[in-house]
Amino acid sequence: MRSLSLPLLLLRRLRSSIHNKVCDNNSFGKSAFMLFQIMHKTSGGRRPKKKIYHRVHELDKAMDLQKKPTAILKLKSIIQSQKNQSLLLRDLEKEVGIIQKWNFIAVIEKYPSIFHVSGGHKTPPAVTLTTIAKKIAAEEAIANELMEPILVKNLRKLLMLSVDCRLPLETIDFIQPELGLPTDFKKSLIPKFPEFFSVKDVYGRPHLELGNWDSSLAVTARVERFMHSRILDSSGNSKRVRISKDGNLPGPFAFHLKFPVGFRPNMSYLQELEKWQKMDFPSPYLNAKRFEVSDPKARKRVVAVLHELLSLTMEKRLTSGQLEAFHSELRLPARLLLCLIKHHGMFYITNKGAKSTVFLKEAYDGSKLVDKCPILTFRDKFIALTGRRDIEPTSCTT
Repeated sequence: MRSLSLPLLLLRRLRSSIHNKVCDNNSFGKSAFMLFQIMHKTSGGRRPKKKIYHRVHELDKAMDLQKKPTAILKLKSIIQSQKNQSLLLRDLEKEVGIIQKWNFIAVIEKYPSIFHVSGGHKTPPAVTLTTIAKKIAAEEAIANELMEPILVKNLRKLLMLSVDCRLPLETIDFIQPELGLPTDFKKSLIPKFPEFFSVKDVYGRPHLELGNWDSSLAVTARVERFMHSRILDSSGNSKRVRISKDGNLPGPFAFHLKFPVGFRPNMSYLQELEKWQKMDFPSPYLNAKRFEVSDPKARKRVVAVLHELLSLTMEKRLTSGQLEAFHSELRLPARLLLCLIKHHGMFYITNKGAKSTVFLKEAYDGSKLVDKCPILTFRDKFIALTGRRDIEPTSCTT
């Protein structure tokens, strides 16, 4: 018993000493993206009323639920990157920094089902994966193989969305984790598919350029959802012919909306929404240079571009900064925040975490992502070792 308890005792002492060093360095700047007030004028000289931005607590919760899994998965990767699959605790600071080291020490201490601490006496303490954690971690290679065709397809679609079918490599790097791309995708993935991708210098910056246009890929997630619903309708399910209070109606140009619980639209709002839902618009995969910004159909197309961009990510969400990074290449609106707020039936902005994040609401059932790709399914299986009950088997998108 003594040999088992000594590493944990050393771990707790190390954690305490780190906490004393970093207690003054724990401030994080909140993004200004969420610091807004929407006002509208009222008659009679009264003070303007605030429009309430309704919170979706389930999606706020989704941000909270990812914090510990992110740390666990990062620590797993760090341990696996070591030559002997073992990380000395004294070297943890080199990997994650002195501030984050305290958080990772807490994770190691809390989840002995995943992380095993050994050493003590004359041997420095080290952390490894437990036997069961190693067994499940070995399945990641299979998940990565299944992901490759999905990544290639989504990366091609992303380039097809841009005005010149090319994007700066640094922009793709910026959303690399959200797309599910490996960290070394420029060396491990891009060269494998010269028929699809090439890297070219444009105005002194390396860009990833589309090899060839594929019309079969120029189909949005929204259209695929509509076609799927038509199949269901043809099998006997009845279709609604009138718009309801939830803003949804069938049609080839309608978006799926999920208004927050506290939102109560009036009749005029629903009537305008119905007109907007029925309005046809150009495909997001057509070149944005062809359309006038002031055209209502072009404005609806921009909403479709945002919808498609989020659909291409693994968890159907991006930070506000990541969306802004595509401003010129995807011709996003100058007042992007207001566009997202206006279409709050589709998008949700949360300020949970260090950065504000934009969700595609239809992709979630409460706080759970509906469809998961192979790598997310693998991560769920690994995180299930913590004993979390909210993780359930899900289907994989292909």
